[in-house]
Amino acid sequence: MKRSTFLQQTAAVIGGSLLPHIYTDEEPGKKDKLRFAFISDIHIKPTPIAEAGMARALQHVQSSKPKVDFIINGGDSIMDALDADKQKTQIQWDLFHKILKTENNLPIYHCIGNHDVWGWFIKTDKPESDRLYGKVWVVETLQLPKRYYSFTKGKWHFIVLDSTQLNPAGGYIAYIDPEQLDWVKKELEQSKDKFVCFVSHIPILSICAGLFFNKTEVNGDLKIQRNLMHTDFIALKALFRQYPNIKACLSGHIHLQDELEYLGVKYYCNGAISGNWWNGAFQEFAPAYAIFEFRDDGSSVRRMVEY
Repeated sequence: MKRSTFLQQTAAVIGGSLLPHIYTDEEPGKKDKLRFAFISDIHIKPTPIAEAGMARALQHVQSSKPKVDFIINGGDSIMDALDADKQKTQIQWDLFHKILKTENNLPIYHCIGNHDVWGWFIKTDKPESDRLYGKVWVVETLQLPKRYYSFTKGKWHFIVLDSTQLNPAGGYIAYIDPEQLDWVKKELEQSKDKFVCFVSHIPILSICAGLFFNKTEVNGDLKIQRNLMHTDFIALKALFRQYPNIKACLSGHIHLQDELEYLGVKYYCNGAISGNWWNGAFQEFAPAYAIFEFRDDGSSVRRMVEY
């Protein structure tokens, strides 16, 4: 999508009325699947384009036919808290909640994105002594049970991860910390009668992680940084092999889209609501969200929607 077209469409939303909620239900008693929307990387900020874009996306999700049952938010709800002071971070969260409250009537399950973490990259007057430093703020403002948690829908058990870990040498790394990994193992043992879907902001496995920079290294190698894909994938692959009921992994982060199947597990990277951080398409991918059907036989189907 050209930037001029994107600006025209979002401007029209600002001056237009809300979309109607058009739902069509299946025949009673015939539903054998979950339908839900996966939105990610909203990166809301106080600008007309971003505000109209988030509103438009939520309206579009709720007007989908057939209707969806709930929404999963894959993280990076706000533009950035890593390097933002307290006032700027509060403004972003207030705006996120305002639009969500006004435009969404569906149950929503949130995942923590790297840009939702407060203060890690602040260089002067680092707020480490503040109670809200790090992930406390995002956990509290999104009313999460904790930074990682789970929920069950029908025959599916969803395990929502916190995949962003601080790198003491600078930046962040994608992996599951030991405390969280112990919890994941217990969740898997207790969920053998369900199909399992993992939700993580940063992909566990994704070809998009090697395409993010849209070029190769000088020697021709693909560049996959430690903050673009889980560094513990090999260990997770071994763990997943012990549980054939693990069927899907959903993520965002990269702002690109892919769909992989590896050793019986489907890995979906689901683009970004903000596209190129509210500047139209990122590489070949316009702002979009995913509609999933998770079936009672453990299979899944995704449809990407450019809203």
